[in-house]
Amino acid sequence: MKIVVAPDSFKGTLTAAEAAEAIASGVRRRYPDAEMVIMPVADGGEGTVDAMTAATGAERVSLIVTGPVGDKVRATYCINQDTAVIEMASAAGLTLVEPSRLNPMAASAYGVGELIRDAVRRGCRRVMTGLGGSATVDGGTGMLAALGARFLDEEGMELEPRGETLTRIACMDVSGLDPALGEVKFVAACDVDTLLYGRRGAASVFGPQKGATPAMVKALDKGLKNLSRVFLDATGVDVSKLAGGGAAGGMGAAMAAVLGAELIPGAEMVLQAMDFDRHLAGADCVITGEGRIDSQTLRGKAPVTVLRHAHRLAIPVYAVCGQLIMCPELNDCGFKSIMAEYVGHNPVPVTKTKGEAAESLAFIASAISMK
Repeated sequence: MKIVVAPDSFKGTLTAAEAAEAIASGVRRRYPDAEMVIMPVADGGEGTVDAMTAATGAERVSLIVTGPVGDKVRATYCINQDTAVIEMASAAGLTLVEPSRLNPMAASAYGVGELIRDAVRRGCRRVMTGLGGSATVDGGTGMLAALGARFLDEEGMELEPRGETLTRIACMDVSGLDPALGEVKFVAACDVDTLLYGRRGAASVFGPQKGATPAMVKALDKGLKNLSRVFLDATGVDVSKLAGGGAAGGMGAAMAAVLGAELIPGAEMVLQAMDFDRHLAGADCVITGEGRIDSQTLRGKAPVTVLRHAHRLAIPVYAVCGQLIMCPELNDCGFKSIMAEYVGHNPVPVTKTKGEAAESLAFIASAISMK
């Protein structure tokens, strides 16, 4: 039996590589003679640089940048020839912020702009930025500020770009952007197809997990709608209905409107770089997963992208996760089974060591019956 093990990270506990090893160890308890093909994946969020480095042999670059709440953090991206792959989560990720300090009204993606600026100065002429796992809902304004853009209120005073100032932005001045940016092809690898604002917008869908109260969600959504107008006035690009525009707190919209980025599914980018379909050849089944599987999994996350690739070859797919929140669409999407440690909306315990988390995942995987 050939089994392909291809999970994404279990955010806050296990990297994709660690999760893959835990799943494989669990499956071996039941199927000791199975051939395991370990292929940790990513969808633009946490682990994207690791996956792309493994797939392409890219060189890692590490530097100190501004984190989402203003602290200095060490972020890493990779370069392969003239192409840089940047992971937004490395500079502005949820995992960089203590839960008690999460506040999307104050958080900024400035550090992501610092990474882009560094890559361009190193001569990169293609910059692929993975959008996912962010702690921010600043509409990408922090990133743009790091690249030289200015955001002004009605009196012409410059604003510090972050979630709470979005409603006050009257116009954007892009005259200070580095001219070298115009020579760069930008690609934004999105982990979801969320819109910038509205019921399916960045604030409404993802604001609460970033620490937003209902009042904050309302204010952020109003600010992102205003930012859509600002982008249209400054660039002529309408991002109001752009699928993926709300990825990473609106970073997708900022990159598309100001940097001319092409928005693509992040998981598809990673799987293509890995030549994933070639490794599926002859497989009897695939096991994928992520920390939480819910309705958002179906909106471009890695597990459902793995599922689609395997289904093209009529290969059954099993999923494992830490928490499962079922919905009718998950019942119908095609997984042979979805196994979880916790089921339902209730908050799950988070005080596990890596070893405990890996053992829990191995135990879940050992219960998969591939018949």
